[in-house]
Amino acid sequence: MFTYFVIKRILKGIIMFIILMFMSSAIFNTVSEKTLKAQIEENINAEVRGLSNMRAEDVDNFIKERRAYYYDIYWLNRSRGERIFLRAINTITFQFGKSSIMMDSNGDRTVIKIIGEALPRSIILFTTASIIQIIIGLAVGLIKARKAGSPFDRTTSIFTMIVYGMPTWWLSMILIMAFVYKFNLFPSGGVHSVPTPEGIMYFLDMLWHMALPLLTLVLIGFWGISFVVRNIVLNILQEDYIMVARARGLTEKSILFGHTLRSAAPPIVTITLLGLLGSIAGSIIFEGIFSWPGLGNLYWISVQQNDIPVLMGNLAITTALYQLGLVILDISYGFLDPRIKVGGKL
Repeated sequence: MFTYFVIKRILKGIIMFIILMFMSSAIFNTVSEKTLKAQIEENINAEVRGLSNMRAEDVDNFIKERRAYYYDIYWLNRSRGERIFLRAINTITFQFGKSSIMMDSNGDRTVIKIIGEALPRSIILFTTASIIQIIIGLAVGLIKARKAGSPFDRTTSIFTMIVYGMPTWWLSMILIMAFVYKFNLFPSGGVHSVPTPEGIMYFLDMLWHMALPLLTLVLIGFWGISFVVRNIVLNILQEDYIMVARARGLTEKSILFGHTLRSAAPPIVTITLLGLLGSIAGSIIFEGIFSWPGLGNLYWISVQQNDIPVLMGNLAITTALYQLGLVILDISYGFLDPRIKVGGKL
């Protein structure tokens, strides 16, 4: 029964990914073809400038032949439905081709290489911040649940209401003014200094540049997690079987880690995995403030420059990773909740 559930969930994830890619292909088809036609005309004009001793009629015929050639290569002479379908197939199979304008640090216009440079930077910053947020949030949330109504619980709850509604960009600007311009402790942005150091200093320089944005993300992120964990655990601590465990003489530590957390595992795992999945795609505004060249910044630049191949590649990879994470999340529920293994409902 559980094997059937796993297979069905994987197939659903694949189907959802395919549907989303077809929708994205249809949405960006017009802009993509407009940009592509402009590039074709530029290529043809460059070829014409290299010609000499040709009559005007021969030049016109040459332009028509080259235009027909390029239109055939890029499927522009086919129906709209065929064009959308073929581009969606290329996107689904991760054949993104060349970018229209953007290049990687080596001057290569291969889309997969451009994304391959930005993806690790997003993971290094945002995923690291998410892991730290989750660890601190779990610890604070458990303390708040065990000491519900205490001064610590009330004080941290007030801070949660204040910080959770605080815009990330506003706190980022405040910390930049304080730690960059006032105390001169951190750089204002970027991944490395110029010139980029080598050896062990390369990694230390990256950590120095990453410190302030990482601190900002952690400061604004763990409060909400701790508040949710507190409420989940507190509700479970009021269940009848927890009272029975206390009546049997079990210690609060045994009840918390042996009974409560086991029951609270599914929603906590959901919060954890969704937070990690959301961190992969980066953040457009946050990366812009700290000049961090991750996927969020790459997405914004590709939108500004109408670089549809890079945009579609970015969407495809982040969507695929997110769908994969959701599949893993649902499968992990089978190990956390025995009802799924026997075909029951949550």
